[in-house]
Amino acid sequence: MSSARIRYAYLKGQTWLYRRNYPKEVAALLGQQALKQSLKTSDAKVARQRAAEVNARYEETVDHILSGALSLPQSATLSDAGTSEWATPSELALARLRATLERSEPVRYHQVIQPKVTVQETARRYLLLRQNELRPSGFKSVRYSVELFSSKYGKRKLVELVREDGREFLSLIAQLSPIIGKSQKTYGLSLDAAVDWSSQSKARITGRTQRRIWSQVCHWLDWCVYEGELEANPFSSVRFEAKVRHQPYAVPSDKEVKLLLGQSDPVIGKVMSICLLSGMRAGEAAGLLREDLVTKGNLGGFFLVRPNRLRLLKTDAAERQVPVHSALDPVLASLPSAGPLFPDLKVNDVTKRFAKLRQALGIDRPGLVFHSTRKWFITQCERTGAPEHFTASIVGHKSARSENGITYSIYSAGISDEQKRSIVDQIRLPAGCSP
Repeated sequence: MSSARIRYAYLKGQTWLYRRNYPKEVAALLGQQALKQSLKTSDAKVARQRAAEVNARYEETVDHILSGALSLPQSATLSDAGTSEWATPSELALARLRATLERSEPVRYHQVIQPKVTVQETARRYLLLRQNELRPSGFKSVRYSVELFSSKYGKRKLVELVREDGREFLSLIAQLSPIIGKSQKTYGLSLDAAVDWSSQSKARITGRTQRRIWSQVCHWLDWCVYEGELEANPFSSVRFEAKVRHQPYAVPSDKEVKLLLGQSDPVIGKVMSICLLSGMRAGEAAGLLREDLVTKGNLGGFFLVRPNRLRLLKTDAAERQVPVHSALDPVLASLPSAGPLFPDLKVNDVTKRFAKLRQALGIDRPGLVFHSTRKWFITQCERTGAPEHFTASIVGHKSARSENGITYSIYSAGISDEQKRSIVDQIRLPAGCSP
């Protein structure tokens, strides 16, 4: 028997529930077929203990009712119940039970009443938990969404949330300006105050941003169900109807790459060169340590893209080894010989500096951001004729598929270092351009 099997209890979603049918005579009197109760936990050991407590109360209740009924004089019971002498055994038992309830105090269950927590209290607990699980940038996004919801509904009891609250929240976030939270004036505004401030202009956040906020709030409510604070997510049936338009990153042209590298920007110039010739994300490159560079014999140097004390990785697939392009040798030689290669550089600094650099050069093409350097590298890999799943192994994409449509990582340990080196060595910067 499975260790997770608990008599009279079952796991629904992430919460254990107790259900035990009453005897027919008891069910007829109580007007309910079974005792049903949430055990308010996802832990099997805790559920087993609580189920035993509920089971003991169940037995006590049923025994009390039945013993009380059977102890009555039969004549009195039949007379009070208006039952004839030829009544069946089940009718006699039912008559006795009815008479018992008429003469006794109603049975009260000795259940511990759990205090009903507020939205604000639960949101705070959730954020404290997520703070230790997410990267700073990811946590910042989750905190903004949950605190935005809490700013309007924080004083309400969590169990009082209903479907209409979800619909109202969706209608309010659709009225927000994209500037909210990006300036000192708008930092920390409540949802209602943010909507009022947003009415000054016609600009609104995209459907993509609305969906992110909505999904993060729903994830928090799912967690509340998991923790036993809610029986079900009250927003699960609310439809998200805003249109989400995919906005792909632009690929820099050769001319744009020459302009960007030609500036030899003192802040992000070297990071940009590394990303263009390795396909690394901004955070992966900015978080490199000197010990993340290794030499593999005649195959030359490799970047070990792995979690370290400076940053985590986006996915498990992001952990990889990428050949160091020969054009990067002088760049790496000019960086610190130990510890972080970019000790004072954060991802936020990289993206903001790139925006200023692009503006100074008059490059205003939509979709051209620092992450476009990664797309440029992937495009160059494709132009060498490398299969998609080969490129995916180098850039750390999770869902690459082989030529027969099978998810590549299921059946393969990845391409060899020699194959990676062969692909990277074929990539060339635009003519007249140096990192």
